[in-house]
Amino acid sequence: MSRIEKTLSRLKAGNRKALIPYVTAGFPFADITPDLMHGMAEAGADIIELGVPFSDPSADGPVIQKAGDRALALGIGMTQVLAMVRSFRERNDTTPVVLMGYANPVERYDQKHGAGAFVRDASAAGVDGVLIVDYPPEECEEFAASLREHGMDLIFLLAPTSTDERMAQVARVASGYVYYVSLKGVTGAGTLDVGQVEAMLPRIRSHVSVPVGVGFGIRDAETARAIGQSADAVVIGSKIIQLLENEPHEKVVAVAIQFLRTIRKALDA
Repeated sequence: MSRIEKTLSRLKAGNRKALIPYVTAGFPFADITPDLMHGMAEAGADIIELGVPFSDPSADGPVIQKAGDRALALGIGMTQVLAMVRSFRERNDTTPVVLMGYANPVERYDQKHGAGAFVRDASAAGVDGVLIVDYPPEECEEFAASLREHGMDLIFLLAPTSTDERMAQVARVASGYVYYVSLKGVTGAGTLDVGQVEAMLPRIRSHVSVPVGVGFGIRDAETARAIGQSADAVVIGSKIIQLLENEPHEKVVAVAIQFLRTIRKALDA
């Protein structure tokens, strides 16, 4: 059983919902990420999604795109991201870490040895899951199997437009959890329709057996609490990026902790 599966099983047994914050690796400062991850865990994060900066992020809205551009300008790539996870693991060996990003950084990581080198090094660094936005499930069975052999989960996105066929394809290869994108469009776009999410989750669960996290559009304690009524996990990204983007180095971790504690309190209520 992976670290993600253990965490989500424990939360389910306690009738609690998972809090999954997202932050772009290397944002807002190149050296801040391990400390920020520790702060998130201290504030009640159950799983941490770490964004891998990429120059052409098709699913990211302007807030996360800007964060990625800033991290890229600071020289952050996959090698640096894995080093951040290794640093985090020196003090925390329990909180699962998911890398979220695109195929290009994975496939360019070690072009000589292919995806196998990435899987090996990600596992050694302490990564628990991978969410690659532009990897279709029908082409991922070998990759998913390789990740599972190394104790990692392959996580997929589902959207309001996902067909039953696509959900069934995802169900065959996904592990850990699936991430339901509650809005059409890119991250940070639109207004969350809680009723629509509540109506969609039973349909997703009729196909997938793993927990369902919901993200895109969750920005405060109120929306987190509402989504937590029906979802297994709540994912928050763009709002965190917005809160941190203009903070000085010495305040970044404290601001993240303060915000996430309000979300944790709302979910536990």
